[in-house]
Amino acid sequence: MKKLVRRAWLLFHMFIIIILLLFISCKKNGNSSVNNTNNNTSESNLEWNKQIAIAYVHSYAVSIGEAVLEMNDDSTKIKFIRLAIDLISFYPDSSGYFYVYDYNCINIAHARQKNLQGQNLYDYTDTHGNYVIRELSAMAQSGGGYVEYYWIKPGDTGEKKKLGYVEPIPHTNYFIGSGVYLE
Repeated sequence: MKKLVRRAWLLFHMFIIIILLLFISCKKNGNSSVNNTNNNTSESNLEWNKQIAIAYVHSYAVSIGEAVLEMNDDSTKIKFIRLAIDLISFYPDSSGYFYVYDYNCINIAHARQKNLQGQNLYDYTDTHGNYVIRELSAMAQSGGGYVEYYWIKPGDTGEKKKLGYVEPIPHTNYFIGSGVYLE
């Protein structure tokens, strides 16, 4: 039990670090969005937001991996992961969130679309014919990286272009991702 408490504290501290990074990013970007009409500013914001996605995803992948290490059954791990990502949002417009899948494309947790939890999205395609979750899973299995696809942006209608970043969660058969909407 002490190990579980220690790991929960580790996750809490990572959350505090992420909040500080978010505060710094908001100050740096002055609440500007990726869709700024100034091309140089837009490219700069995209690069900054990509770095935020990498930092957040990596921090949470490592933290969750350590926290679930001593958990013996999948249902306990899944419950913990859902709680860990549920209230997290980032970027000035709060469009940043986490999602977790297993390598068979079954949604483990989604911070914005709870209706996806437990669903097998192996055959899901976006409006451009991309097998989104398959591509994310393949990228995570190769160690992590970016995948471009279309997804519904929170608070908006229709699919928007998104650049997702995923990484494997250590000690699990899961991967975690986030991303930045490009439109």
